[in-house]
Amino acid sequence: MSLLEIESLSLTIGDTPILRNIELSVAPGEVMGLVGESGSGKSITALTVMQLLPYAARTTGRVAFDGIDILAASEDQMCALRGDDIGMVFQEPMTALNPVKTIGEQVAEGIRWHTGASRADAEERARKMLDRVGLPAAQFPLSRYPHELSGGQRQRVVIAIACALKPKLLIADEPTTALDVVLQAQILDLLRDLVAENRMGLLLISHDLAVVTEMADRITILRHGEVMEAGDTARTLSEQLHPYTRQLAQASMHVPARARTHEVGQGQPLLRVDSVTRDYPGRRTSLFKRSAPTRAVDNVSFSMTSGQSVALVGRSGCGKSTLARMILALDGPTSGTIRFRGQEITGKSEADLKSARRDMQVVFQDPYGSFDPRQKVERLVAEPLHVLEKKPDGAERREMVANALHEVGLSPRDMDKYPHEFSGGQRQRLSIARAIITRPKLVVADEPVSALDVSIRAQILDLFAELNQKLGIAYLFITHDLIVARAISDEVMVMHDGRIVERGKTSEVLDHPQSEAARALVGAAPDLHRAIARRLREQG
Repeated sequence: MSLLEIESLSLTIGDTPILRNIELSVAPGEVMGLVGESGSGKSITALTVMQLLPYAARTTGRVAFDGIDILAASEDQMCALRGDDIGMVFQEPMTALNPVKTIGEQVAEGIRWHTGASRADAEERARKMLDRVGLPAAQFPLSRYPHELSGGQRQRVVIAIACALKPKLLIADEPTTALDVVLQAQILDLLRDLVAENRMGLLLISHDLAVVTEMADRITILRHGEVMEAGDTARTLSEQLHPYTRQLAQASMHVPARARTHEVGQGQPLLRVDSVTRDYPGRRTSLFKRSAPTRAVDNVSFSMTSGQSVALVGRSGCGKSTLARMILALDGPTSGTIRFRGQEITGKSEADLKSARRDMQVVFQDPYGSFDPRQKVERLVAEPLHVLEKKPDGAERREMVANALHEVGLSPRDMDKYPHEFSGGQRQRLSIARAIITRPKLVVADEPVSALDVSIRAQILDLFAELNQKLGIAYLFITHDLIVARAISDEVMVMHDGRIVERGKTSEVLDHPQSEAARALVGAAPDLHRAIARRLREQG
């Protein structure tokens, strides 16, 4: 008997149909993969199961969990189920976590609420769960706050909260999106263990077909709120009977054409980083004492030329984002120098940095956190235009915003919406539109496609390649996705514990890694064809 049964589920918000006749089931001990493009209805299906829908939503059909009619359940019944019998890992960890509570408090909260455990017992169980998801006590005490963690580390906290009570059903909405490939493999192993140990059902929502193939027994593929294809995972993805399934599989391995009309590697460096180190003060242990400083970046040196695309890869917390913030002059180095277009940018005032920032833009890892939720898209995407010497007027500005939105696969009509009206992948596209609107010389992209489905990811990588080819824009791609690194970069730098431990041509580093850190990343990276072949062998 199925643990979760969804039959003929349709959902509308206002007058807009969102889901149409969804059929889906998850049995105890089974992993069901739910796949589709951004906006296809994956997350709203999960929110329907949790009954976390907008006020204007209207549903028809049947959703049953362990014999309970979810659509008819009261809020008290749902409060008892959420967290205890049904756990959920949300897509964006920073918005799922409370910024004013420690990670220990947030993991222990559900344990205390559902079990009545004492504070000490709940904290002990929280500590064990954080250890299990890769956040050991020595580096990640319960007293840490979410803003003190990297994106991948915050995602691990969210997984710990969802799994702390060993629920019967876990809904994981992009649970490994923000994680490096080594930690992703560890988290997927953890989810497999929980499914096997507790006969837990797992509804795995992901745009990564390789991850779903590795994990899921069965797969359901959505598009525009409708089921396109469903069945055994390996057979469905190997036979690819439906055209949309073939489209997704091809997009997941997409490599953009990158024939250039300009020279790369010629002339003076566009960006030069010399012996840069960044230390953070230790935590206060008493009124007059602090622990030893934490070194996030350790003596890093490299250079980039105009039009060059360099991928910076490494495990979560190795210092990639800290290095990016120093290159963008958002943080200052403890020692060392950074030069952009021949001018040193370390220690400069905002006024002095204005000319440099005309030619330098950024795509942040967390799209929602980088937007003011009170402003509409037009103003958000147009923000970089204020650094231009000649600022566009109202009509010209709207035209530039409309063009930028069109380039990233959105509609010009979207400029009158707010960020909360978009899916996670669509918000990342807004971030990219904001970064390219001024046609900069350098774009620092911190996980620029991690939140995008494979089809949109392919389009965005094509866009990056096109801008690189036509305009000579240089890119520093910070990513944990080695497929993206291979697709878009000329060279790869591998970072480990704050140091650059390996650098070389992309194919050489990823095909023949020399350092232990690079070998670990390559070995853990998911591969769709390899995963399908393994599944088919296991099935005989």
